[in-house]
Amino acid sequence: MTIRLAAVWRHPIKSHGRERLDAVTLTAGEALPWDRHWAVAHDAAKLVPGWNPCVNFARGAKAPALMSISARLNEARAEVTLSAPAKADLTFRPDDAAEWPLFLAWVRDLNPPDRAQPERVVAAGRGMTDTDYPSVSILSLASNAALADAMGVTVEPERWRANLWLEGADPWAERDWVGKRVQIGTAVVEVTEIIVRCRATMANPVTGAIDADTLGGLDGVVGAQEMGVYGRVIAGGRIALGDVVVVT
Repeated sequence: MTIRLAAVWRHPIKSHGRERLDAVTLTAGEALPWDRHWAVAHDAAKLVPGWNPCVNFARGAKAPALMSISARLNEARAEVTLSAPAKADLTFRPDDAAEWPLFLAWVRDLNPPDRAQPERVVAAGRGMTDTDYPSVSILSLASNAALADAMGVTVEPERWRANLWLEGADPWAERDWVGKRVQIGTAVVEVTEIIVRCRATMANPVTGAIDADTLGGLDGVVGAQEMGVYGRVIAGGRIALGDVVVVT
């Protein structure tokens, strides 16, 4: 069966909302444009210039309610609109410190009071991915469906916060792609590693409530808490829904 690009997602503010796209232009050596462009440092963060590991940021593994956020990015204004259940939408500019109090007030009750609290928004000049190199994540709808079948529950793809979803591959085939190249449209991604997963994936992306043992499910199906792969863009180009995907 032909493998095709089924969905493209970006997450303008790390762990604070997802946005679906129809097409995007990838650039060699960079993450997906505007993906994890900003992150929310908490009051216990120990930041260094540039990229920082995820332990410094508010994130779904520690605050599952964050998983319920959706986002819309106005690229021209570098302005983000956030939506979440039972909340009025918030539109703000993450680069403007004067607007941070609005955001921090909006997100406060989505963070457990016994955890480090969100304090400020930061940017690294590159995607604040979980890898220390700019990466894109690639997941398979067939693998997600196989996991859901094994668990006997609904596993929404949004739980995994992926960039690129593929359809038409055999379940778990992507686990053998490390070191291979994935061509989508005119872009090429070199697969670098399998993604190790965290508790954020246990939270329902609609409600933000923990309702599925995805980590236990993965342990049972593949013998590890792993789902999807990371890759580096080695050749840029435009990709769009329905593009044929070739793995070599």
